[in-house]
Amino acid sequence: MARKGSLAARLRSEYSQLLVPLIAIVLIVVFNLIRDPGFFSISVAQNNLGNAVLQGNLISILNGASELAVLAMGMTLVTAACGGQDISVGAVAAIAGSVFVKILRAGATITPLTVALGIVSCCLVAMLFASFSGVLVAVFKIQPMIATLILYTCGRSIAYWINGGATPTVDSPIITGIGSFIPGVPVPTPILIVALMAVIFGLIFKFTNLRLYVQTVGINQGAARLNGINAVGIKLLTFVLLGACCSVAGVIGVSRLSLINHETLLLDVEMDAILAVAIGGNLLGGGKFKMVGSVLGAYAIQALTITLYAMKVPSTDIKAYKAIVIILIVAVGSPVVKEKSAQLWKKLTGKGASGRIRREAA
Repeated sequence: MARKGSLAARLRSEYSQLLVPLIAIVLIVVFNLIRDPGFFSISVAQNNLGNAVLQGNLISILNGASELAVLAMGMTLVTAACGGQDISVGAVAAIAGSVFVKILRAGATITPLTVALGIVSCCLVAMLFASFSGVLVAVFKIQPMIATLILYTCGRSIAYWINGGATPTVDSPIITGIGSFIPGVPVPTPILIVALMAVIFGLIFKFTNLRLYVQTVGINQGAARLNGINAVGIKLLTFVLLGACCSVAGVIGVSRLSLINHETLLLDVEMDAILAVAIGGNLLGGGKFKMVGSVLGAYAIQALTITLYAMKVPSTDIKAYKAIVIILIVAVGSPVVKEKSAQLWKKLTGKGASGRIRREAA
C-alpha cells in the first residue's frame, strides 16, 4: 500500500506542472464550444495548387503557434539552467531568416541542396549569436535578461545589414512547401516541424543526461559543480540549443511569406515565449522543467489569440485582453495559490486530519 501511495505521489509531482496549461486550454475550449459549437470543426478543402488540405480554427491554432512552440522549447532550457530568460529570440530569428534568404538568393535557382545549405548556415549563425549571449551569462555571470538585451537592441539591425537593407523575396515551391503545405500532405508543414523538434528533444532527453544536468545546474549550481557537472558548459549548451530553435522559427517565418522583413519577422515573440514557459508551469527562477508544458502554453496563447479575433476584438486591443487573461492564468498557477489550494483541499477532504491520526497511532 505504501508503495502504491508513493507511486501516486510521484505521478502527482511529475505531472502537476502540466495542470495549469491544461486547465487554460480546457477553459478556452469550453468557452468557444459554448459560444460556437462548431468552432473547432475541421474540414477538408483545396488550396490554390489544387491539393486537399485540412482547415479550421483548430488547424489555425496549431499552425499559427508553430514558431512560438519551437522557441518555447529552447526558452525552457535557458530558463531552467540560468534562472532567467532570453529576450533576443525574435532578433536572432530575424538574423537567421536573413542568412537563410541570403543563401537562397546566392544561386540562379533554388534547389533542395540550396535550401539545405541555407538551413544549415542560418542554424550555425543563430547558434553563434546565441552563444555570445551564453558566454555573457555563463562566464561573465550577467543576468540573462540584461545579457540578451544587447542582441534584442541591435539584432534586427544586423539582420537588416545582411541583405543590404532590402526585403528580398524567395519564390520557390520548396519554400512554399515549408511555410504552408507539402503536396499530398494535408497537414500544414509547420505543425510537422514542431512535431519533429519535439521528437528530437525527446530523444536527446532519453539518451543523454541533459535534462538532469540542466535541472541540477538550475536548482543549485554549487552542488552541480561538486558532482562534476560543468555548469558553465551546460548554460552555454542551453543557449546554443535555443539558437538552433531560433533558426527553425526564422526559417518557418520566412517560408510563410516567401520574403524576409527584419522589422516584422516574429516581432514581440519574446514575451509570448516567456509567457508560454510560465503558463507551462515552469519556474522562471530555474530548476525543474517540463518542456511539454511550455509547448502547451504556446498553444494556449495562440488559442486565446484566435478566440479574440473570432469575437471581433480589434487588433489594437488584443494584447490588452491577452494580458488580462494571462495574468489570471499565471496567478492561478503561482506557488502561493497552489499551496493555499492544497491546504483547502486537505481541509475539505479531511486528509490532513486522517494523516495526523495515523502519525499519532504510529
